[in-house]
Parts: sequence; C-alpha cells; structure tokens
Amino acid sequence: MIHLDKAFNGFSVNDLAEAKRFYGEVLGVPVEEIPAGLQLQIGNGILVYPKGDHEPATYTMLNFPVDDIDEAVADLKGKGVKFELYAGVTDHLGIARGIASGRGPDIAWFKDPAGNILSVLRQP
Repeated sequence: MIHLDKAFNGFSVNDLAEAKRFYGEVLGVPVEEIPAGLQLQIGNGILVYPKGDHEPATYTMLNFPVDDIDEAVADLKGKGVKFELYAGVTDHLGIARGIASGRGPDIAWFKDPAGNILSVLRQP
C-alpha cells in the first residue's frame, strides 16, 4: 500500500557541499546530512542527492511561498542570488507580476548552484 502522507520528492545536484551551503545558509532551509545526501527539512523532507552526470532541471522544481515578493527578492539578491530575467514576462527586478494582471501569482525565478530552477512566489 502506498503511504500518501509520507510521500516526498528529491532532486540531484553536482556538489553536495555547495548545495548544503546554498540551501542552508542562503535560503535558510534546515538541512540534514543523511547517507543518501542531504534532506531539506521541508514537509516530509526533500532528498538532495549527488549525481556525477547531473543535468539541471529545466522547469521550476521547487517553489518557496513568501508574503512579500519584493522583500524576498531584495533579501536574496543581498545574499548573492541572481534572478532570471525573461523578456516580456519579468520586470527589471526579475519578478513576473501575475497578481496585478490577473494571470496567477507574483513569481521570481532563480537557480541553485547546480542550475536547478527555483522560485519565490506570492499567491493572489
């Protein structure tokens, strides 16, 4: 029987030490070292595992809800995070303003050190 309440996801990185620093120190996520790699202490845990031939996710693989998107972007930029700029989608800060246009959340995309795409977002 599948235990739905214990489900979790995982993703690969090419450098566990750098992933631990980024997720723990830059993003402030509690991180635990486990035999398989790292576990991000979010929900049921997110497994971060090393993979020699890692290919970065080409989609948003992890979203972090925030109360104030401008404050979150400014805070992360202050920690060295670079936000993606998408022509016709994001403003000069890297924020897609979906709430004002009625097209979803306000969202800003960035990459972890392994190139995986993450976001901070504010729901309408």
